[in-house]
Amino acid sequence: MKRLINRLILALVPPLAYCVIKLLSWTMRIEIINGHIHDDYLRKGRPLILTFWHGRLLMMSAGYRGKGVAIPISLHQDGELISRTMKYFGVRSIRGSTTRGGFSAMREMLKASEEGYDIAITPDGPRGPRYRVQNGIIELARRTGMTIFPVTFNASRKKVFRSWDRFLFPYPFSRGVFISGKPLLVPQQISKGVFEQTRLLLERRLREITDRADRYFEKGAGDR
Repeated sequence: MKRLINRLILALVPPLAYCVIKLLSWTMRIEIINGHIHDDYLRKGRPLILTFWHGRLLMMSAGYRGKGVAIPISLHQDGELISRTMKYFGVRSIRGSTTRGGFSAMREMLKASEEGYDIAITPDGPRGPRYRVQNGIIELARRTGMTIFPVTFNASRKKVFRSWDRFLFPYPFSRGVFISGKPLLVPQQISKGVFEQTRLLLERRLREITDRADRYFEKGAGDR
């Protein structure tokens, strides 16, 4: 019985999730702040690394405007749901994470970058700690020479779940905002100390734009 239920979930949830995300993107009024930062880079045809917190994942497929993107997704069952949902958006899934299947995931991301794919990474996933950048994204950027572009999302009306990542679900007909941060290039030759400084710098930039997004719809918020 449990196996049958799991099969039904895997069959029904991804297409439903796809429809929900499309409905949200059609009904929401979405603003894009500093989108030119990575759009200019995309027009040059050079693959890049997009990064955003795990809890802001839901609407990122609606904001992507590149030619093709691959995203590492955990080997857990919830990862399978995300993978099947992303397939509807034409997103290439790379199974594995920093906790399970990490080496194979890194190998597949390197291969995808060589094939011209952009890479999207939730640097605090798949299990946290929330808002803490893990080493994998810095190592990927070091090996590939790809530039990291931090981005975040918020909505004027939403549900924030009590999960470890404080998963954000925007309501239909609300206002949404994508905010891009300053890009980050990681040198291929780098000491352990500078590696850690770079990780902390990316973490700080992601936190800063997320804080700005979280204040964006406050009455009288000035920094827009």
